[in-house]
Order: sequence, then C-alpha cells, then structure tokens
Amino acid sequence: MMSWLAAWIPGGAEGVPIPYSPRMDDGITIVLLCCFFLSAYVFSRSRRFLLQLVKDFLLHRERTSIFATSTAGDMRYLLLLILQTCILSGVCIFNYCNDIQPELVHHVPPFALLGLYIGISLLYLFLKWILYSVLGWIFFDESTTTLWLESYSTLLYYLGFTLFPFVLFIVYFDLSLQLTVIIGLILAFFTKILMFYKWFKLFCSNLHGSFLLILYFCALEIMPCFMLYQGVIQLNDYLIIKF
Repeated sequence: MMSWLAAWIPGGAEGVPIPYSPRMDDGITIVLLCCFFLSAYVFSRSRRFLLQLVKDFLLHRERTSIFATSTAGDMRYLLLLILQTCILSGVCIFNYCNDIQPELVHHVPPFALLGLYIGISLLYLFLKWILYSVLGWIFFDESTTTLWLESYSTLLYYLGFTLFPFVLFIVYFDLSLQLTVIIGLILAFFTKILMFYKWFKLFCSNLHGSFLLILYFCALEIMPCFMLYQGVIQLNDYLIIKF
C-alpha cells in the first residue's frame, strides 16, 4: 500500500541555486556600515583640519608641514581614512571581478577574495609612497617632496569619502557593468587631473618641463594602473585554476 502511494506522489523538483551577489552578502554590508561610521566619526573630530587640507591643496600656499603641525589624534584619523580608501577600493575591485568572472566565488570564499583585494590596494599605495619618497630624495629637495606627499595623502583622504557613495551604488543598485566602468573611469580621471595639477604647481617651471612632466606622470600614475589591472586579472585566473 505504501509503495503504491509513493509511486503516485510527485517527486520534488531540484532547486536552482541563486548566483552570488555582493548585495546579498552580510559581510559586505558590515564592512560598508563600518566605513560609514568611520567616516562620520573622523569628519566630526577633524572637520577643520580636513577642510584646511583642501584649501592648502588648491591654493598651493607655502606652509609648515602638516606632519609637523598636526596632533597625534589628527594623524591617527588620517591613517584611518587611508585605510578606508583601501577597503572601499577593495570592494570596487571585488564587485568588478565578480561581474566579469562570476565563477571565481565558487573557487575562493568571497570574504577571502575581499581581504585579498584590500591587501592589494594597501600594497599598491605603500609601493607608490615608497617610489615617490625615493624619487623625491634623488631629484628634489626635502620640502618639495614633503609637499607632494602631503598633497597625495589629501587626495587619498577625500577619495575615501568619494568612493563610499560610488560603492553603495555599484553594490546595492542594479547598475550594468558598462555604466559601472564609465563612472569609475570618470572618478579616476578627475583624481588624476587633480594629481597632475599639483604636479604642475610643484615641479614645472617652463614649457619644456611640462612636456617631461607629462611623460613622468604617465610613467608613475597611468602605467601602474594598467599593471594593477593586469595583475588582478592574472591573479584571478590563477585562483580559478589552482582552487
């Protein structure tokens, strides 16, 4: 009797797995919430100092080094902002790689990938800082090098604030990959324009120097971006093959 009933009971259909999405990941949500509270906390504690950095960057005033005049608390907050910039950059890389290589999360846990991309962002900024310090020590005086490093740091601080709404859009809104890339390129373009503006103010004194400045800028700011992109793609391919 039981076997007869079992034969007439329809079997359950096999479920279709839901593809991974960063907006469904609680870990990504927690990371972004932490970045939001970190931004609010730092801006409430160092608002005047951060605004002064913007004025000094745009007006190019000769002044005492902020590393010498700022308090230990200010420097701690600024380091937190650089960390936030690296975290949000890692989220951007993670979201982009998930769009172009969705099979990657089936080989490596998503949170491990996110941590890897954040580490890559930290390493990239650290190497850029070392490179600028060495080149400044060789070709320029200490005050000029310090001014550039401070200006570069100011861009990193505010890039963290700018990346936050961008990351919210690409994670929680159904933006196409093409639109995401366009917005990201526009953001990168304006960042590089501000960098070149500061380079021109600090290092250029004549027309001949401006031509060389463009070459150096491409070598130090544009080429590393392409190298970083290719490196991440090669790393993803290795992870897919290895795991």
